[in-house]
Order: sequence, then structure tokens, then C-alpha cells
Amino acid sequence: MKLQFSASSTYSLPTVISSHGWVQLAPFSRGENGDSFTYCLELKTGPVVAFSVTPAENGALLSSNGRLDDDALAELSAKVQWMLGLHQDLSEFYAAARGEPKLAHVEGKAQGRLLRSATVFEDVVKTILTTNTTWSGTIRMVQGLVDHFGAPLPDDPARRAFPTPARLAQADGEVLRKTVKLGYRAPYVLELAQRTAAGELDLEAWKTAVIPTADLRKQLLALKGVGPYAAASLLMLLGHYDFVPVDSWAFKLVSYEWHGSEPIGQKEVEAAFADWGQWKGLAYWFWDWRYTQENQGG
Repeated sequence: MKLQFSASSTYSLPTVISSHGWVQLAPFSRGENGDSFTYCLELKTGPVVAFSVTPAENGALLSSNGRLDDDALAELSAKVQWMLGLHQDLSEFYAAARGEPKLAHVEGKAQGRLLRSATVFEDVVKTILTTNTTWSGTIRMVQGLVDHFGAPLPDDPARRAFPTPARLAQADGEVLRKTVKLGYRAPYVLELAQRTAAGELDLEAWKTAVIPTADLRKQLLALKGVGPYAAASLLMLLGHYDFVPVDSWAFKLVSYEWHGSEPIGQKEVEAAFADWGQWKGLAYWFWDWRYTQENQGG
């Protein structure tokens, strides 16, 4: 089975894949050349399907050995298009970026889209698991969730999908805390799964909801385990860029760029991008940072 997807504007799959670290988190697996990925997904219609996504002219090509009926195929197609951000319009951001030397590269590289998971639920859980830990800790916790609770691929049981809310809602809190080693995050993840599975939360509706960013941010912050940094990160994945995801790395970057490496706080980070309005998050994310250029050989 093959499905070809075309973007509504200039597009680069390798750029999307390298936009942030999501491709390193199960059930993603990055291709050897870094320009493709594989993913395992449990569809609402029942089957667990594995597929690969590779570059195609101004878009992407999905390949899978599985056979799907029309409903499953439609679900798969919609979720992959969401994951890849194929229909996002970044023309206003590119127009603004042309006047800023530190962002002059973004349009030519088709930067701006961020790789997403198939569901908002998966992205919320993964974002919670990025807080107060190292990146290696996040990778370990996500892998643990997939290994313990993900549905297996029928012809390759070693490969599993990210657990659905219904599956995760049945988890034992102590198993999440001690075996999967989510620590204090375990009750947050379990409650999120239970509320979503019960229909109390409709996270997927956020994909298409027309809602002011401030209101959506309030809804995100109402989720246990989601603070200002996590909310800003999730807003960006949902296509709202009005907030900068401020963490210790942001302090380091902004301090080195404008404050002589002196200690700074959230106020200074936000002030640095205040003029970017609805594009604050993207301007921060794709800025040509002097710190990375001078200290990491970038």
C-alpha cells in the first residue's frame, strides 16, 4: 500500500523530521539517512499498522505492507497529514522572517512545521514526560509506555503502537510509577488517559478548533502536569505560536545572545521576541542562535 501526499506550499520532509526531537521517541524510528521515519499506529477501526514515510516532490510518500478498508485508510491518511503539517500556511511567518537576518534561512529550508504524533493525546503525554528530566529520561519513559501498554503489530509483536487512552486508562498507577518509572508524572498521565477515554476530554478536537490562543492555553494549563513550558510547547504543535516555550535552555540562548551570559529570567526571554506577535514561538525555535554557532560547532 502506498499513499502520496502533497503539501499546500513549499515543503521538506527532512526539515520536518529534524524540527525537534519527536522522531527519537517511540513509536517513531528515524531512517538511516535522517530523511524518513517509520511509525506504528493503532487505528480506531481496530488494526495496528506500521508504515514508513519518505520524501516525495513537495510532500511525502507513505508505504505499508498492511491492507486497510476504506474507513481505516481514511483515518490513516488524515492522521499522517496532521503529523506532517502538510496543510499549514506559513507564508505570513516567512514574509516577516525575510526582514530578520537571524531568520533569513527559514523560507529557503521550508522550516516552521513541527513533527507531530498521530494524536494530540500522544503529544500531551510525551510533553508531560519532557518536564523536569533529561532528554534520555524522556526517551526511556516513552519507550516504557509503548513496551508495556502499546498494542503489538500482528506480524511483528516486538513493534508496538503508542497506547491509546482506553488502554492506558486501565493501567495500574504503581506500575506506571515504578515499573515504567514515570515517577510523580504517573498520576498525571493516568488521569489524562482516564478522562480522555471516558469522553470527558476531547483532545483531538483541538486539531481543528478555531479558538483564541489564550483560551486554548487555559485549557492546556488545566491539565495536571502541564505548566507554562509544556503549554507553550503543545500550543506550537497545535499551530499556535504566540508563546515561547521558556526553559533553562531558553535562558542560556537568550542570555548569550543579548545579555552577555548574565543570569536572566522569563521576562527577558519573552521581551526578546515580543515584537513577533503570533509568530513568537517559531521565531525563537528557528533563530540562528549565536550560542549554538559558537559553542556547538553549528
